[in-house]
Amino acid sequence: MSNSHHTPATSHEPVRTASPTSPGSPGSPILSIDRGESGPLAPFFVETHSHPAPILMWTSTATVTVGTLARDWLIPPGYGLWIPGGIEHAGSVLHAGEGSLIVFAPDHCPITWSEPTGVSIGPLLRELIAHLDRTGPQDPSRPHAEALMFTLLVPLPTHDIHVSVPTDPRVRAIAEQIVADPADPRELAAWADHVHAGVRTLSRLFRSETGLSFAHWRTQVRIRAAVQLLAGGASVNATARAVGYRKPSAFINAFRRITGQTPGTYTHTDTTNAPDPPPTPS
Repeated sequence: MSNSHHTPATSHEPVRTASPTSPGSPGSPILSIDRGESGPLAPFFVETHSHPAPILMWTSTATVTVGTLARDWLIPPGYGLWIPGGIEHAGSVLHAGEGSLIVFAPDHCPITWSEPTGVSIGPLLRELIAHLDRTGPQDPSRPHAEALMFTLLVPLPTHDIHVSVPTDPRVRAIAEQIVADPADPRELAAWADHVHAGVRTLSRLFRSETGLSFAHWRTQVRIRAAVQLLAGGASVNATARAVGYRKPSAFINAFRRITGQTPGTYTHTDTTNAPDPPPTPS
């Protein structure tokens, strides 16, 4: 996972929402709920900022990226990201759609996660949030619904797609070309001729500087690129070809091995039977 720097794509806000709901009753952990749709033009971008209170961002049909100083997250439909108060972050919409933003009261929120944390928004949790959005602060069902919502907000395991860029100029030259073109089919012997270095030397440098073999490092690069393509609407077959896999089955196996997910998680069509994936660092 690299710490990439975002460039504003437009001056628009990424999510157009209705007015937030009224705050909950005194002592309620929920300050407001915004629900709405991103506009027709994507990608959108929000500059780096922070909130004094913790928030939960989740999408029902949109695909969103959120970047912090430590990492970047890619949030597919049906998943969310908890961001503690005071954490600086930027965001953009890769695929327009519906989403929600919940702001919590720092003094009354039972969740104390200190880092951004991925969550799965299943059908029950989704309906609870919709119910809380509809009900007034004095509704007798509200405290029970809020308590159940927090029970269902469970951290998901993180599957980082971490791509370290080596510093030695020989392997860095190779790494930069593969990042620019993940489908480049050259194996290490061909790259050795290209940079005028021995295969053993390059193999040793890749492992010492990235912690991975050349083949494993290249797979990480390819799968990270694939996540972005899938989130942008590319089909699984087209994505497989674009990142260097001639057989979709080989691509699917590599994708599942790296992320613990199927590529269909990011195509907006195959979210019903996929394993619980977290927002994925992009």
